[in-house]
Amino acid sequence: MTELSLIIRSELPIDSDAIERLHERTFGPGRFARTASRLREGASHDMALSFTALVGTLLVGSVRLTPITAGEKPGFMLGPLTVEPAFENRGIGGALMRRSIDAARDKGHELVLLVGDEPYYKRFGFRRIPYHQLTLPGPVNPDRFLALELVEGVLAEAHGLVAPRPD
Repeated sequence: MTELSLIIRSELPIDSDAIERLHERTFGPGRFARTASRLREGASHDMALSFTALVGTLLVGSVRLTPITAGEKPGFMLGPLTVEPAFENRGIGGALMRRSIDAARDKGHELVLLVGDEPYYKRFGFRRIPYHQLTLPGPVNPDRFLALELVEGVLAEAHGLVAPRPD
């Protein structure tokens, strides 16, 4: 049996339908009601910071970064991070995360937020946002509201409502 290698590449416009089907399979119809999803409706994700994972020609993972403001501070909302269920636990999600974070850092961006499980995301440098420092436009468990400072100390400058930052 031949082992296919993993390719991480920038998301392309032609990936849109395959990514939407992947999101449907992994998150189901309730994904649109989530606060993070509703926040992403107000701005398009940044294609230069969004990546896909392929095994052969099969799209097996995706990560997107969407521009937001955290109070007055520009930043990005990471997500969804998605891996095809049959390909989970193989390091694909981690590879996508590292590529996206590195790309944001290389372009001089300072802050990335997400809603997710701290035990998974802390290995990438994410930590809980202090309670009431930032708020999302809908309900979210504050223990799952996380930030990654790409520039040390930048989170302390961010206060208030997180909102979409249209292009």
